[in-house]
Amino acid sequence: MATGAEHGLKRIVWQRIKDTLIADCRKSEVWKILILDQFTTRLLSSCCKMSNLMSEGITIVEDLHKNREPVPEMKAIYFMRPTAECIDKFIDDFKPKPKYKAAFVFFTDYCPDDLFDKMKKNCAKHIKVCKEINISFLPLEAQVFTCENTEAFKSLYSPNSKDRDQTLETIANQIVTLCATLDEYPGVRYKKDSANGNKLAELVDNKLARHYELDDNSKKKGKTPALLLIVDRALDPVSPVLHELTYQAMAYDLIPIKDNTYEYKLKDGSKKEALLNEEDELWVKLRHMHIAEVTGQIPKLVKEISASRDEKKQADGKITIGGLSQVMKKMPGFRKQVTQKTVHISLAEDLMNHYQKNVEKLCKAEQDLAVGADADGQKVKDPMRTLLPVLLHPHDTTDKIRAVLLYIFSLNGTTAENLNKLIQHVKIEEESGYILNWKHLGVPILSTPSMFSFRKPSRRDRSDQETYNVSRWTPVIKDIMEDAVENKLDVKDWPYQSECPSAWNGSRAVSARQKHKGSSPDDLRSGSRLIVFVLGGVSYSEMRCAYEVTHANKSCEVIIGSTHILTPRGLLEDIYNLGKQPMESFNIEDKP
Repeated sequence: MATGAEHGLKRIVWQRIKDTLIADCRKSEVWKILILDQFTTRLLSSCCKMSNLMSEGITIVEDLHKNREPVPEMKAIYFMRPTAECIDKFIDDFKPKPKYKAAFVFFTDYCPDDLFDKMKKNCAKHIKVCKEINISFLPLEAQVFTCENTEAFKSLYSPNSKDRDQTLETIANQIVTLCATLDEYPGVRYKKDSANGNKLAELVDNKLARHYELDDNSKKKGKTPALLLIVDRALDPVSPVLHELTYQAMAYDLIPIKDNTYEYKLKDGSKKEALLNEEDELWVKLRHMHIAEVTGQIPKLVKEISASRDEKKQADGKITIGGLSQVMKKMPGFRKQVTQKTVHISLAEDLMNHYQKNVEKLCKAEQDLAVGADADGQKVKDPMRTLLPVLLHPHDTTDKIRAVLLYIFSLNGTTAENLNKLIQHVKIEEESGYILNWKHLGVPILSTPSMFSFRKPSRRDRSDQETYNVSRWTPVIKDIMEDAVENKLDVKDWPYQSECPSAWNGSRAVSARQKHKGSSPDDLRSGSRLIVFVLGGVSYSEMRCAYEVTHANKSCEVIIGSTHILTPRGLLEDIYNLGKQPMESFNIEDKP
């Protein structure tokens, strides 16, 4: 299994798949074909390897939506979403002539009655098993999940949206499957004044109650020591917009990484690709570090990884024939370490080149605007004076848009006259939606005489924490996580959709109950869980906060999820497209 997922969502999901889908099919000792749709392909890829499937008796993995050769002597396992498209493809496999000996059908979540009836009517005699296994989310990292729904942003925030309610319904179902997979029945709270958040909290709470009533296997009818917080993207527009300088967030902002694949050049000019995921131990250790620390840490961490894998040296220091054999067996591992080191040295150099060439000049202004004070703690009295050097420098259009947005956010909106001047200065008169469309999220862009309707959240005092001058901003969500864990969330701002059990009192109550237990990750995390769901996308810096708060509290595990993962450029495109009619889109053209 994946190195970084030994104690996390991926391991839990893989175990659940083994306990349901694979356990059912193992009853007949025959090699089988596994047929997946797009989503379940990604789901399985995220939590297991082909070798894991082979050891469970699965010999071939096929795509449901592609033409496949019939194998009438083999049984097929279908693992798919319960959609009309998937059901139609399944029926096509058995009519007029069956492609496989029999079908074991597993749906990611609840299959609507009409689709179930259609499948039964056409293929009943071929179906040996038909089950819903309740995993319709993607475990992205040990403590991060996503609904894999980039279209949700437009559905939730577009003024032209016709499917907002259906989108919230789908997201609610996905969150329920996450809770079911974790075996949690959490209390639910949401951010006041978020219509989408309120509606989603209500849907999730009702569906959880229904799930635990219907689930015959569940012994937990009451609430478990867990809290689900539903947060709207508008709560913190700053974090996904400014330049973040921790390794993972910086990489996904500045380097064109697609499907977690980083392309880099070797010294001889040849190109190679590397996957940035939890299989890579070095990535797991480096991803949340500040870029200033990363380059120095790479050689040290490679040595640590090598040492942890090495067996103790033989007492006399001589290598026997048996010892030599062991060394040879370890060579692939050594090669892997060398490759990882090369990848991360290359990525760190790429990021430092971007930083020195362009980003460094932006960071001070961005941080001053975001924090509202300079590195010495002096309040920024005139944000325009902070913004002007960025506008006058030949930065690309995207960076200027980001700086203008931070300026507007710092003021809780600006005047129409000032806004027009800024749009002209950045030369986006025809593309002003990059700035204006934030209003659809409920973020003030134009100031109004009364700003009581939008109140910035009060921030935790972190003045005693050491930070880099170019990285002083802390995502708002970290404050919220810490307040929730310490049971300090204000009920007026965070109403209860359903009460948490009285035993759940953040980290302190759990710690008291945990004193007799050991300190392995599983022991520490068997106390309580805080699940944070961000409607409208989550940034890499916010994902990092879940790990930081878990690490600081030990006995309360924080899991963060969202509709999708944000990068700054991706978010700007999403914002711009909110003003477009269906089928229209636009890309930022970087102008010096």
